[in-house]
Amino acid sequence: MATIVSVHPFEEAQVKAIEATAPGFTYIDVSGSEQADARAQLASAEIILGFNRDVLKIVYSDGTPLKWVQNLGAGVDHIPLDRIKERGITLTNASGVHPYQISESIFAMLLSLTRQVHAYVRNQQSGVWRSEPGMGEAHHKTIAILGVGAIGLETAKIAKAFSMNVLGIRKSGEPADLVDRMYTMDELHDVLAQSDYVVNCLPLTSDTRHLIGGAEFAAMKDTACYINIGRGATTDTAALIEALQNGIIAGAGLDVFEQEPLPEDHPLWKMEQVIVTPHIAGDTASYMDRALEIILDNLAHYSEHGSVVRNIVDLQAQY
Repeated sequence: MATIVSVHPFEEAQVKAIEATAPGFTYIDVSGSEQADARAQLASAEIILGFNRDVLKIVYSDGTPLKWVQNLGAGVDHIPLDRIKERGITLTNASGVHPYQISESIFAMLLSLTRQVHAYVRNQQSGVWRSEPGMGEAHHKTIAILGVGAIGLETAKIAKAFSMNVLGIRKSGEPADLVDRMYTMDELHDVLAQSDYVVNCLPLTSDTRHLIGGAEFAAMKDTACYINIGRGATTDTAALIEALQNGIIAGAGLDVFEQEPLPEDHPLWKMEQVIVTPHIAGDTASYMDRALEIILDNLAHYSEHGSVVRNIVDLQAQY
């Protein structure tokens, strides 16, 4: 019997749902196994749920029955897509499970930077009663969303509650509801120059690596705030630090970084106009329930037809 091997621990009810959806498969959980034991089980897998170093070794191994890998995150920049293509493996991701929690994190940062909440939290910890300069308003301001996918669209929906002017950038330039004007990547600097808030939702690809650098920060307003919840390497960190230190932009909310964990002595920790969170914008108690919906839909189709239908990664586009 073919096997489904998971490197992520699912709850008992979730496992039962997986087994019921794919009755022709044996389900094996290796999330708590020793490395050698896990690798031995993974070598027999036709379907793997999750991705880690053990799975990476299986992807690079020849002669295994692996046909489908379900990544449990949205980003696939840590997966060797050329090798996946070479072996003819189908790769799916968890895109679509993040819009609520990440859009809330975006606005938590945006409103904190606007209303100086992060500064007042520091004052509270020090017992300091002091008004902070730079108190602004988000209402009627312009927000740019770089990479308008599911997260960007949910962010646009929230922005409209603040009567914001919403600009978007998509590779295709195709319009979207709640985005007042959509642009292509070629028009990036025009968008940056108009915006009070720049929200980076971009995946990491060969085209987006260091897309935001010195020239891009220089194109922004000196009152603008930059928020990155996409991928750290889409931003040139040295250029970001220089822009913050020299007042080229006003502040930043950062959940992702080129180097993770962010080193203890990194200058971003100490900057008062910066909010740092440790790549947790996508975290929520509802995460795996939402991811399971994608898995079950694909498992049902795979069991009947030998193929999947949702969240198939475009290996050429790299997302």
